[in-house]
Amino acid sequence: MNMRNLKSLIVLICLALSVNTSFAQQTFKEQHRPQYHFSPPANWMNDPNGMVYHKGVYHFFYQYYPDGTTWGPMHWGHAVSKDLVKWEHKPTALFPDSLGYIFSGSAVVDVKNTAGFAKPGQTALVAIFTHHNAKLEHEKATNYQTQSLAYSLDDGETWTKYEGNPVLKNPGIVDFRDPKVIWYEPQQKWIMTLATKDRITFYSSADLKTWDKESEFGATIGAHGGVWECPDLFPIMHKGKQVWVLLVSINPGGPNGGSATQYFTGSFDGKTFIPEVEKTKFIDYGTDNYAGVTWANTGERKVFIGWMNNWQYANVVPTKGWRGAATIPRDLDITEVNGERYLVSKPVKELEAIQKVGYKKASLALKKEVDLSNQIKDANGQFRLDMSLDASNDFHILLHNKLGQELMVGYDSQTRTYYIDRTKAGKSDFEAGFAKKHTAPRISTSKEIKLCLFADAASVELFADEGLSVMTDVFFPDENISSLKVVSGKTKLLKDVRVATIQSIH
Repeated sequence: MNMRNLKSLIVLICLALSVNTSFAQQTFKEQHRPQYHFSPPANWMNDPNGMVYHKGVYHFFYQYYPDGTTWGPMHWGHAVSKDLVKWEHKPTALFPDSLGYIFSGSAVVDVKNTAGFAKPGQTALVAIFTHHNAKLEHEKATNYQTQSLAYSLDDGETWTKYEGNPVLKNPGIVDFRDPKVIWYEPQQKWIMTLATKDRITFYSSADLKTWDKESEFGATIGAHGGVWECPDLFPIMHKGKQVWVLLVSINPGGPNGGSATQYFTGSFDGKTFIPEVEKTKFIDYGTDNYAGVTWANTGERKVFIGWMNNWQYANVVPTKGWRGAATIPRDLDITEVNGERYLVSKPVKELEAIQKVGYKKASLALKKEVDLSNQIKDANGQFRLDMSLDASNDFHILLHNKLGQELMVGYDSQTRTYYIDRTKAGKSDFEAGFAKKHTAPRISTSKEIKLCLFADAASVELFADEGLSVMTDVFFPDENISSLKVVSGKTKLLKDVRVATIQSIH
């Protein structure tokens, strides 16, 4: 290569690097783009998949369409984090093949090498997922969803599909998907929790390859306004006893319309799940927390994350270049109210690393309103508000921008309900039912309300009463929130008020 050609090559390389750097600077700066929630660099995402903790790294896989910003042939996107806060985006992990698209599923660390994929000195990560055959679906067949395996011998960097796929064939059920697999230590076997039409079917296996049906659950219990999807089964220790939790997403049929995730607490003996009560309960009463599941291999800690969207409008929300995001990660636990067990969700402590507390008061008089706008003036809509107050009166938190668009988060003492009102919060013409007021029941019997509110560019997440009542809603203001007020018609006292700005993770 002569000197002139070498110089030309160097110029081309420099130009390419310049373009890539420019792209990196522009990515994640679009209007409505979350700044501390996970979202893909570009294009479409939905359900969390295959979440597994391995060698100090949280692996986050998700339903991904790399060729467009609306739902399409599903792949598994991939990202990793050491702290559940900052994420490194990895190449696409799983691609569609002759058996179909790659739908939702789970991943496990096969410590005992039960599947035989690992060689001496290796540990296999095994993904269990649904193959969705669109051709068979188009032909009106009923067996177009089957369960398959892929494995990684390099800690999740690359994946190989098992040549014996599928490992669980479809018995003729139209909706037969989303396997969540766990190791059941007492009987030394794997348990698969599978969504089958409007119920759950449990299967077991010694080697992840051959599966036997154990039982069914849910035909006559729970919410049945739509198909059941994305289940999760796991134990939580409570007062020295093991309580089993079953998560089941449903679409439609959520308490405020469209998508939502219900849960059941009870017992599991390796074969049958028995619920404690038949009351329908939801992990989140907002409209935008769906298909959430927990990370595998985290020991007694159960960390949950959901898709921050709703199938009623997911394909048409007014974002450009990307569509879809995840909720903040949440620690799950069990508490009791009047002797009845409930699941509680709390923001993971790791998020505190990107928070800067700028305002803190042990008590603050609330005379009609308290204006906290100065505390978020440089926050670009990214902040956290914590406070406690008496539960006997109504109040609301007003998030407002300079264009007059506003979001209200409040409490109605007469109906004992929390609410998020996004009727005036920004763009809403993309879907007729978007601009509404959503409600959640107050479960706690305490005379004091304790609130934690997270706000990002286009979302709010409300954790009330230590995570007993939770709501997640997205909204699309034309300008970032710049005003924050607490409003009440009666004189009250706010306690433990704290406002923290939240840094971008990009």
